[in-house]
Amino acid sequence: MEYQPYSIRQLLDSVNSGSIRIPAFQRGFVWKMDNVAYLMDSIYKRYPFGSLLFWRTKSKLAIEKKLGHFELPDPREDYPIDYVLDGQQRLTSIFSVFQTELEPTLDNGWLDIYFDLEADENVQESQFLALQDNQVIPEKHFPLNVLFDSVKYREATAQFNNEQIRRLDKLQEKFKEVSVPIQVLKTDNRATVAIVFERINRLGVALDTLQLLSAWTWNENFDLLESFRELKEDLEEFGFSEVGEDSDLILRCAAAILKEEPTPDKLLELNGQQVRAAFPKVRNGILGAIDFMRKQLKIAALKNLPYSALIIPLAVFFAEPDGKEVSYDSKVYDRLTKWFWRSCFTGRYSSQTRKTTIGDIKEVFKLKNGEISELGEFSCNVNEKFFKINQFSFKNANTKTFILLLANNNPKSLLSGSSVDLDRVLQKYNKTEFHHVYPRAYLKDNGFSESSINCLANLCFLSTSENKKIGRKKPSEYLKLMPDGDSLNEILSHSFCPSNTFNDDFQDFLNQRSKLLAIFAKKLIQDSLS
Repeated sequence: MEYQPYSIRQLLDSVNSGSIRIPAFQRGFVWKMDNVAYLMDSIYKRYPFGSLLFWRTKSKLAIEKKLGHFELPDPREDYPIDYVLDGQQRLTSIFSVFQTELEPTLDNGWLDIYFDLEADENVQESQFLALQDNQVIPEKHFPLNVLFDSVKYREATAQFNNEQIRRLDKLQEKFKEVSVPIQVLKTDNRATVAIVFERINRLGVALDTLQLLSAWTWNENFDLLESFRELKEDLEEFGFSEVGEDSDLILRCAAAILKEEPTPDKLLELNGQQVRAAFPKVRNGILGAIDFMRKQLKIAALKNLPYSALIIPLAVFFAEPDGKEVSYDSKVYDRLTKWFWRSCFTGRYSSQTRKTTIGDIKEVFKLKNGEISELGEFSCNVNEKFFKINQFSFKNANTKTFILLLANNNPKSLLSGSSVDLDRVLQKYNKTEFHHVYPRAYLKDNGFSESSINCLANLCFLSTSENKKIGRKKPSEYLKLMPDGDSLNEILSHSFCPSNTFNDDFQDFLNQRSKLLAIFAKKLIQDSLS
């Protein structure tokens, strides 16, 4: 890293020559005019106003942005290029206030900044104003856009008296003498640039790595942003629009597929051609993972997943180029599903996600290549306690795991006995579709605690309309609203409800239902993975 102070004149000349540029991954100019005026006041009063960070390289990016509302001229071929990594708002403000050579590309609402000659020299109040033409009082407001043009400056000061001119000369002198602190990062390593850009943005708006990667990969026949938009449209058809909106998750899948590590920055180690050629494989991997989750695991939306990162190893498994399908036998299927359920019940993806994902990716590649794989070979024990101590909450990973467990037993509506429309219910995914087997109001009336009332073992798929029919009734009473005989037994079986459900003994019911739930969970995570 090198430190190079620039004068404002040097900044203006560098921008006008095309050597300072804005990379595509930068955001646009968002400052309000008051912010610009306050920056001018800080520069004038010698207050600290922050440094700029440039990335110096000899490689011009395929996609760039304008500097504010100015189209930048092409750089000279023998000059290095300085891309702005930090301080874009300040640089754009300084250039837009003082430049006189370029014309803005559109009517952008920019207001000229003026020095208020009648304002008191106050350490707190700004002496600079952003004014519309009809607000300008020529005898009072002096335009800053003439300070670096000697001819225009002489013309603008002609109407003022000697005392005012001395004050304006001092104003011009301050802006001409100021040094803008510049840090220069000299590298052609794009991964380094990505890391630096991420860290300087971490406390502000999160880094949009997708924008950064799109700059590396673009050509006339491939636009990564457009490819992501098309993938999002495909995912919407499956009910997984949230995945298409989560660019970071997609990039982690892509990095896992192409670099065997779920870190988006690793993609920047590839050249544009490699990313372009591999994108169909990435797309197929993500779509394959979602198809597997929908059909084999009863997952209807990203919000159903206890941990979103579970998509990543599955995307690696299903990633193949166009025209090639992934085939697998029952042993591979068992290993994938057991790995999924064990990961959910143990909460492996709740911490050290990167390390866990890397390990699983490694084993998935082995599984995919027909090698001996230890995917899912970690300790997992689920017993009745899991369903008693965990509280039902949609934000909780254990609740999401519990709901998926219920969904994989083909649940029936508690009163009518009709099959639950899992796609509709799980995509909707709110409390109106889940209610207590032993009604909450009934249990509260009988002095049970909230923790026992809301434990997982007392929840089931139950629509609001059916729940209203149950109301405050105890199970032995609402039993009269249910079918009888084999239909009743089928409802109970598919809802993990024991035969003692209607004995009105809540504690005994929790014990017996928890056992049934644990038996099914153990079937999902069975210990013998071959």
